[in-house]
Amino acid sequence: MPTDCSHLDHVLVTELPELVEGCAECLAGGTPWLHLRICLECGHVGCCDDSPMRHATAHARESGHPIIRSLQPDEDWSWCYPDQLAMVTPQVHGRTRIPPSPLGG
Repeated sequence: MPTDCSHLDHVLVTELPELVEGCAECLAGGTPWLHLRICLECGHVGCCDDSPMRHATAHARESGHPIIRSLQPDEDWSWCYPDQLAMVTPQVHGRTRIPPSPLGG
């Protein structure tokens, strides 16, 4: 397993949005989410793998965008899917206000 992410050149989102309403697909489909993740290549906001629909992982798989970052309060970790590696991406700044999870987490 790699110790360094080989996909950091895909980090194009370096400023987090000030506010998001929730997981884009869950909002469109009326499904609940638990935690929110943002794609660091295009800014798509999806739900985590503990959410019923797992939209962040689906987006990464379908788009080929490799790195997500948590949008949860007090979390600054990112995840690279191809390298299966958790890390901090110091080039990403800001905090995002998010609504409470519909699943109460």
